[in-house]
Amino acid sequence: MDIVTTLSELRTSRAKLAGPVGFVPTMGYLHAGHISLVQRARQECASVVVSIFVNPTQFGPHEDLAKYPRDLPRDLEMLKEAGVDLVWTPTVEVMYPPGFQTWVTVEALTAPLEGAQRPGHFRGVTTVVAKLFNAVQPQYAYFGQKDAQQAAVIRRMTRDLDFPIEIVVCPTVREPDGLAMSSRNTYLNPEERKAATVLFRALSAAKTAYEQGERRAEVLRQIMRQVIEAEPLARLQYVSCADYDSLEELETVSGKTLLSMAVFIGNTRLIDNFVIG
Repeated sequence: MDIVTTLSELRTSRAKLAGPVGFVPTMGYLHAGHISLVQRARQECASVVVSIFVNPTQFGPHEDLAKYPRDLPRDLEMLKEAGVDLVWTPTVEVMYPPGFQTWVTVEALTAPLEGAQRPGHFRGVTTVVAKLFNAVQPQYAYFGQKDAQQAAVIRRMTRDLDFPIEIVVCPTVREPDGLAMSSRNTYLNPEERKAATVLFRALSAAKTAYEQGERRAEVLRQIMRQVIEAEPLARLQYVSCADYDSLEELETVSGKTLLSMAVFIGNTRLIDNFVIG
């Protein structure tokens, strides 16, 4: 497994890889969810590239950039075991050299949900992913369903900017009790960790109602709200029942639909979603 930092090292190593190349962009502190993306890329591609970069431009002024968990030696060991060919660990100076002033913005899709709560977040995401795509030149790129809006935004950007890359969205990997795997779960104390299953329970309750014939979106939102509000350690930021592709809030569920939410458990902000229909 090659491990490189600079752009020129990356290009030299990338040129030696057999195609098609599958790419998994990460912010490190890897868990089974990330490794599931690597395994999918391994199955479908001749070579697999992973990037590890905690991207400062997608964190807001009061967000957790400084304390975002990092453990590069452990990450590299996991990637080696998973059969990755090339790992790129660029520095902030490599990604954003002095004088950097070019940004990639996807408009309407980034306005609701996470975009409404975290202004500027998606501008940071789309800019860094565009740069990663340009540098790595993969044929396939793998993202997790847990970050559903991010996946939708990146699909849109890839189409709009004519990147010759297929975006593959892989299922959310969960703990045995349903909690979606996330690097931020490490912030939870034992009591909060127990309470955090409320996101999965709320989504499951709405899904069950849908399966029993409920099609009114506001009723599904209300079901999710009630489950969250019954958990004393949870503070709801938003619930959504939206069109899967446009992310516009629905009145009636008729096709592929995204149920999603953001919830604070103590001081830790967690997101989760289900796809129905």
